[in-house]
Amino acid sequence: MYVSEWENGKRVISDRYAVILRRLLGVTDGELRSSAAAVQVLTADGYDDLLSRIDTAGSVGDSMVESFNAQTELLRTMDRQMGASGLVDQMAGHLAQLEETLNFAVLPHTRRPVALALTGAATLAAWQALDAGAVDRAWRHYELAKRAARDAEAPMYLAHAMGEQAYVLCDAGRPVLAVDLVRDAQRVLGRQGSPRLLAWLHATEAEVCARAGLLVDCRRALDAAAASIPGGAEDRDPDMLSIFLNGSHLERWRGNILAMVGDGDAVTELYGALERVDPTFVRAQAGLRCDLAQAHLARGEYDQVDTHLRAARLLASRTGSVRHRRRIDLLTQEL
Repeated sequence: MYVSEWENGKRVISDRYAVILRRLLGVTDGELRSSAAAVQVLTADGYDDLLSRIDTAGSVGDSMVESFNAQTELLRTMDRQMGASGLVDQMAGHLAQLEETLNFAVLPHTRRPVALALTGAATLAAWQALDAGAVDRAWRHYELAKRAARDAEAPMYLAHAMGEQAYVLCDAGRPVLAVDLVRDAQRVLGRQGSPRLLAWLHATEAEVCARAGLLVDCRRALDAAAASIPGGAEDRDPDMLSIFLNGSHLERWRGNILAMVGDGDAVTELYGALERVDPTFVRAQAGLRCDLAQAHLARGEYDQVDTHLRAARLLASRTGSVRHRRRIDLLTQEL
């Protein structure tokens, strides 16, 4: 009688019976007390549900993977223009659907494209979480992205996830460890990556070296990035859609790094980048204004610092960027 009442939700499994049932059925307390899982366990038949999920995942074709990637691209565009604060639920649902599909995809030809789509979505979700100040969530999403990249046998995506994850370490106050992680990402990539991704990794190395106080290594990495970047105005990497980088973007990035180390050339490079920045990259504009404020601060030009900080604060408010607001507050304290 108790089993029937447990199955129908008419009776809660007491702690006394839970101890007995866990040992008898070999399940965790969470599985036992979850109503859906408990029904499957107590009736000793979860195979129908398992096979249904496997069949569903196995039926995922190219068109469904394209739909997953299109959803990631839409979320990326919305994030770039409006910020991540209003996308948390949508991003979580998107990741959950991709994870569910991957978990029940059996054969490699089905798993790899789904894993690749999950990697792209997870790195985007991680960067959004970092921007929102949710560092634990960001770290976990990067770990998910790395696992998916390994499943997809995609060293470019793995190296990119590792490079971005280094920023979590930097923000947590471990820049030296971040340098090691970026260099490990470069080893993972080897010669298998695109020139644009290689330039991105060198620029990332330069930034984390600057934050670690490794100035000689920083300048060496900046030179390597400049030598690797393809020419022309095109900024999207066709092999790595998460990467937006061309000569103009790299100039802005270089200015940011030079501002960090107090180099007087930073102001000129940053103003050049400000003139060419894509207006749809709202969060990038906020970062650029912070860079200009930092560069002027190093030169003691406090009126210009205040001007750029006010502009940065407005842009950070538009995107809800906790990361940029924290940086703005730190620069304001130095005035």
